[in-house]
Amino acid sequence: QVQLVESGGGSVQSGGSLRLSCAASKDIFRPWCMAWFRQAPGQEREGVAAIDLMSIKPYADSVKGRFSISRDNTKNTLYLQMKNLQPADTAMYYCAVLMYNYCPSSWWQDDRWTYWGQGTQVTVSS
Repeated sequence: QVQLVESGGGSVQSGGSLRLSCAASKDIFRPWCMAWFRQAPGQEREGVAAIDLMSIKPYADSVKGRFSISRDNTKNTLYLQMKNLQPADTAMYYCAVLMYNYCPSSWWQDDRWTYWGQGTQVTVSS
C-alpha cells in the first residue's frame, strides 16, 4: 500500500526548532520529486520546499534561510529541518510526491502531486 507518513510536529516557542520526517513506502520513494507543503486555517496551501534527484529547488521566501529540506534514500525518508520558528509558521505540514524525476520550475502550483501524507501539526507560540 502506498503511504507517506509525516512525524516530528509539535508545539514550540518562537525561535525554536523542529525536524519533520516523512517516511515513504519504498515503491513511491524512488528518485521522484518530493516536497513539503503547509496550510494554516483559512489560508491557501503553500509550497515550502522541494527536492528531486539532482537538486533542491528555491525555498519559499517565507522560510528561506531558516528551513532546509533533505532526503535519505537509504531510509526512504524526506526531512524538513526548521529553525528560528515563528508564529507565522504555525500550520499543518504535508509531504507530497510528484511522480517525475525532476521538480518542475513552478512545483508549488503544479497539479500532478500524486501522493500526500496525512500531515503533522506545527504550532509556534510567541
